[in-house]
Amino acid sequence: MIIKRNLISYLKKMLKKFPIVSVTGPRQSGKTTMLKSAFPDYKYYNLERIDYREMILSDILGFLNSVGPYVIFDEAQNLPELFSYIQVVADERNIAGQYILSGSQSFLLNKHISQSLAGRVSVNHLFPFDINELKKVQSKNLNKLILNGFYPRIYDQKIAAKDYYPSYLQTYIERDVRTLKAIENLNTFTRFLGLCAGRVGQILNLTSLANDARIAVNTAKAWLSLLEASFIIYLLQPYYRNFNKRLIKSPKLYFYYVGVASSLLKISNAEMIRSHYAYGSLFENLVISEIIKSYYHRGMHPSVYYWRESNGTEIDCIIEKENNKILALEIKGGETYNPDYIKNLIKLPKSEKGIEIEKIVIYTGDKTIGITDSKILSWNEFPTFLHKF
Repeated sequence: MIIKRNLISYLKKMLKKFPIVSVTGPRQSGKTTMLKSAFPDYKYYNLERIDYREMILSDILGFLNSVGPYVIFDEAQNLPELFSYIQVVADERNIAGQYILSGSQSFLLNKHISQSLAGRVSVNHLFPFDINELKKVQSKNLNKLILNGFYPRIYDQKIAAKDYYPSYLQTYIERDVRTLKAIENLNTFTRFLGLCAGRVGQILNLTSLANDARIAVNTAKAWLSLLEASFIIYLLQPYYRNFNKRLIKSPKLYFYYVGVASSLLKISNAEMIRSHYAYGSLFENLVISEIIKSYYHRGMHPSVYYWRESNGTEIDCIIEKENNKILALEIKGGETYNPDYIKNLIKLPKSEKGIEIEKIVIYTGDKTIGITDSKILSWNEFPTFLHKF
């Protein structure tokens, strides 16, 4: 069963406005399946195929003129010579929706785009299923969701998470990491990745992370940038505009895909999730990553942060909305409401310098209730909540 991806409607709008549309995202996130099914009238070339690359390279301009407009170039970063020719041909034709460029190495693809196609491309990101897409095939069992994550192949081929993710990570490290960065010791990098998983939901301490991985701080910084560029980790930045200035400035570390984090933590079955020491952090990661994906899959840039004062008072998630409104979210793994859930929200005013603040706790219980000026939102209603911003 092919699940319609939420990003498609936005891509179709952009193809009416830009001559070129790009789609990046991690390997196996469903880019090829989405593009082939959503745009069947486009000719398709996968540039991981050597024969296609050699054919095009023999006469790039001649190929582009003969094949005409409305072409998908998959894994386009593998043929960097193509981009400057696409610029020339697209400008000469001056029509919308001529080319779709996709790739799983977003750093390389965006580098080529910025060098040759700036101003002509709508840049978009497709991630593995978001929770509203996945609910068509996945039960509401939270533990299974944290374990399995959202990669389409797990559900399409019915692959166990313990079999899927180690192979996925090995492929990622051996292909993308070696392509993007000259890392001599891949075992050290793998250990570094596992240490990142153990810090999910924590404020990033580069020195501590580097020391535990037994690498230099600058190396840790470079590797984190690599993990960001390849859509493995997400660094949630602090929110400080209009709030008390006594704030720290380090980001919090999350994984784009909670299933990857669970695998790196050696969680092999759903029964282990609830009793695992990182359960609360994994649930928090799930919520944060779904908020991020919900933005990208609508063609929007996430306006998502966290807030923490120097005295330790922290709000897990701050979402900027239009009209000077923000959502302040606390994310709790408990199934039963606890007054401690709102203690930090209580410290926030209802408004701050003209900004209206809506306060919400997302927890794993079944009931949604109102407490003082806060809303306690059941996990079951979280997918609907994602449509609010």
